[in-house]
Amino acid sequence: MGGRLDGKVAVVTGGCSGIGLATVKRFLEEGAQVVVGDLDDAKGEALAAEAGITYVHTDVTSKDDVDALFGTAHSTYGRIDIAFNNAGISPPQDDSILDTDLDAWQLVQDVNLKSVYLCCKAVLPYMIEQGSGSIINTASFVAVMGAATSQISYSASKGGVLSMTRELGVQFARQGVRVNALCPGPVNTPLLKELFATDEERAARRLVHVPMGRFGEPEEMANAVLFLASDESSFMTASTFLVDGGISGAYVTPL
Repeated sequence: MGGRLDGKVAVVTGGCSGIGLATVKRFLEEGAQVVVGDLDDAKGEALAAEAGITYVHTDVTSKDDVDALFGTAHSTYGRIDIAFNNAGISPPQDDSILDTDLDAWQLVQDVNLKSVYLCCKAVLPYMIEQGSGSIINTASFVAVMGAATSQISYSASKGGVLSMTRELGVQFARQGVRVNALCPGPVNTPLLKELFATDEERAARRLVHVPMGRFGEPEEMANAVLFLASDESSFMTASTFLVDGGISGAYVTPL
């Protein structure tokens, strides 16, 4: 099925790698005009040249940058139909609460949670004015589960994204704006590969809990984002959309 996003304009943060990049490619395949906000100018400009997207250098922790990103999208294309607020980090300094200092805590909160607040705040007026829109915020399966191998600020930030998403989805439902949270399980992205490189044992402990016995792929997450962005999910808002290989439903996993 092609053309599921024909005529729609999408903004994707963190669109130069991982789930974001896979989603940009999927959106383009389905006919969307795509605006990418990211800090990786080399990849962003190459993507613009190769794929015809609009690239905007964006620090997602900066209100001015985020406002400029969505302002550019609206002034260029006249509307914004989809916002995939996806940028995030998981640095090694974010560990157990006993070992994570305040600076590491705050950095993750700024990039993972504050950025989603800023993006939603920036895009909602455009969507309310046009009477339609789909916002997809990247949370995580850790927003609904606990882990003994903790990344305390990451987990807290994703819980905040999930809670904020529910509230916005309820608040703006009758104004035509849907807001849903994508909650991926462990995904084979640069973030996960970095974890394997720095702590193979810690990463392996994640894999054993996935009933499917493997990590997800960015393209699988992109398909889920496409569904939430498209009219096929028109009766979904304020939802926790788990795409996690069954990890959040598992008590024990197959041998």
